[in-house]
Amino acid sequence: MYTWESITGPGTIDDLVADAHAAGHPDMTVRRIHDWIAKGLLDQPRLRTRRRGSDKAEHNVKQRRLLLLLLDKRQQAAHLSTLAQMPLAMWLWWDGYVPTRQAQRAWVTWVGRGRRSQEVAREGALGLLQQVGHQLATETARARFVRIITELGNGKTLTVRGRAELLDAVRDVMEPDTVFAASGLVRALGPAQTPMTVETVIGYVEALSTALGRTLEGKVDAALLERARPVHRASMTDYLAERGNLATEAGQLADLFHEPSLQEQFDQAGRQLLLVLGMELVHRRTRSHGPSTAIPV
Repeated sequence: MYTWESITGPGTIDDLVADAHAAGHPDMTVRRIHDWIAKGLLDQPRLRTRRRGSDKAEHNVKQRRLLLLLLDKRQQAAHLSTLAQMPLAMWLWWDGYVPTRQAQRAWVTWVGRGRRSQEVAREGALGLLQQVGHQLATETARARFVRIITELGNGKTLTVRGRAELLDAVRDVMEPDTVFAASGLVRALGPAQTPMTVETVIGYVEALSTALGRTLEGKVDAALLERARPVHRASMTDYLAERGNLATEAGQLADLFHEPSLQEQFDQAGRQLLLVLGMELVHRRTRSHGPSTAIPV
């Protein structure tokens, strides 16, 4: 069987098409390879020149192998936005496999525009609701929470009035009046050293909104990605080292601290990078304009 281990050297675009056919994907064409390059699933080939004329450009061995991994993943999820998380994940974790120029295109593909970017924002809102929503929060409060966060994630500006509405929406799902109004208690989820409070959630939402907005404006450049990558690696290293202790202390959120499988890490690469980019942008803005009570540091 033809696998990525069978590839031992660079190849032209024709070689990539032949690789795909040999691996059982006869629908792969030169045109589709070019489309995948434009979307960041694959990198641009390296040009080769001679004194007279030129040879066909070559893709390195890692990109040839990446193609086969993408084709395998495509059998589970055909959308290019989903496939784009594979090069993003490889760029996040390992040096020398995916260049930043490719990751930048893959990032734009994952976020998308129109309906796709709305889906990204809504998925983030639903995931956050699942983490922090109290079991006695009403369906009305839950729907409002998802709507507000989706709108913010899809480009709506967070005004002073909007932040007050967000605060109410987060509090309604985290600290419903039927449970917390009489006691005056503040709810803090998760381990003691990193509690998730209402203000923490608002900072999280603001980070996601900022990163999505900047992406939709076409302003996530290579320099910003390069700053975010070591932050992500350091935070993931710390998390994996402390994961067991965090799970023990997290109470009802213990499931959030399970050891992620390799597949889960690939599938979560986009959302993880979204948060890291957002926090980097928010913290940089705070450093430039002074401290802000809106951002937990």
